[in-house]
Amino acid sequence: MLAKAAHALAEGQRKPEPKDLWAEPYFVASSWKPCAEQRDWQPSEGTNGYIIVTANGGINQQRVAVCNIVAVARLLNATLVLPKFLYSSVWKDVSQFGDIYQEEHFIDYLKPDIRIVRELPQELQSLDLEAIGSLVTDADVVKEAKPGFYKKYILPILHKNRVVHFLGFGNRLASDPLPLQVQRLRCRCNFHALKFVPKIEETGALLIRRMRQNVTRLGPLDRHLVGPFSKSMMKGERNRGAKVARYLALHLRFEIDMVAHSLCEYGGGEEERNELEAYREIHFPALVELKRTKKLPSPAALKAEGLCPLMPEETVLMLAALGFNRQTRIYLAGAHIYGGKSRLASLTTLYPNLVTKENLLSSSEIEPFKNFSSQLAALDFIVCTAADVFAMTDSGSQFSSLISGFRVYYGGGKMATIRPNKRRLADIFVKNNTIDWRTFEQRVRKAVRQTKRVFSRPVGRSVYRYPRCNECMCNT
Repeated sequence: MLAKAAHALAEGQRKPEPKDLWAEPYFVASSWKPCAEQRDWQPSEGTNGYIIVTANGGINQQRVAVCNIVAVARLLNATLVLPKFLYSSVWKDVSQFGDIYQEEHFIDYLKPDIRIVRELPQELQSLDLEAIGSLVTDADVVKEAKPGFYKKYILPILHKNRVVHFLGFGNRLASDPLPLQVQRLRCRCNFHALKFVPKIEETGALLIRRMRQNVTRLGPLDRHLVGPFSKSMMKGERNRGAKVARYLALHLRFEIDMVAHSLCEYGGGEEERNELEAYREIHFPALVELKRTKKLPSPAALKAEGLCPLMPEETVLMLAALGFNRQTRIYLAGAHIYGGKSRLASLTTLYPNLVTKENLLSSSEIEPFKNFSSQLAALDFIVCTAADVFAMTDSGSQFSSLISGFRVYYGGGKMATIRPNKRRLADIFVKNNTIDWRTFEQRVRKAVRQTKRVFSRPVGRSVYRYPRCNECMCNT
């Protein structure tokens, strides 16, 4: 099928791309407008005590944790100490909140909502929080905890000790039910209060400008992503006849941790199985134990259910079937792809204009970000969010979810996002050797088109991913 795709791309140079390829097909999407800035309450005085949070995970998990703890601080009428980030042996990044986000903007913007301070009062700094029962870990908080949990179990600790430290605060606040204004505060934090530091904004603007080949154009999300540096995107070709420089951003979620955790197989035979099992032994011991004690679905069954990440070979087939021509400029986000360059060969051969931030930046430009995976991920976040089309290969990815949410919130219904239905695609890929290219194209386009429906946030789902709801956006 890759040979058929290559032939189709070669033939495709002589025919136009599908009409709606670079656009959202549903006009109704434009009727939703951002309105999370609307407030209908008085500022919280934060008199019930202080909340410290040390968020775990990568930049995306940390971002969600920060927005959730802001909501918890409001629920408990507590003062929030500026968030800290837990060092991870996986991410190996010492970046703290102020290395990624603008602290002053965060504090000032949320002042009408909650009280935020930079550190605990002097008299509380010497307390042994674990000894007095003020250290709360993820194990102490149920997943998707409702407001009642915090009022019943956390508020008494605040009243008694005046401080609570949430260590490793992840997905520990329910999406529903929450009071409308508290839910709106979550949206306000994510879409308005968290702005990247100037160093990240400036380099993000530079990357976007280079992806657009220096053609003068300001995208709908540029000023929200890079602030004052969006002005630099207006420098360049001003020729009215200049070709529109569009680009597609692709988040290929195919790092070794994702591949190993999926329990799927990717065509590498016994060598691949041994390598991934060894990785699980070190990084996912609980999963290894589960494999030993329970009968889990086979790799083929997982694939059929759409539970395996798309391989680069499958991704290139999807893009070609959708109609992206061979000259499409593609920005590849993410860390190290499992299998390296050889695994990416099919993608780079059929789409030679594929680049990464490492290709686009000089050694001196990328140097300040080296060894800081979260800051590098922030650059990917900016370029992917600003792209004319964003394609994800795993809709469950936190990174892809946050980006698609931003594109909905600020995109005005114009920012096309490709969310493949992996279950449908898996069925198509299984039969790809027995059908002709035209039939394959039609099936892939139908499977992807079905995921572009415009709907309001389903109950219990994240407002960061699905901001089309009364708490975040207004339907005009």
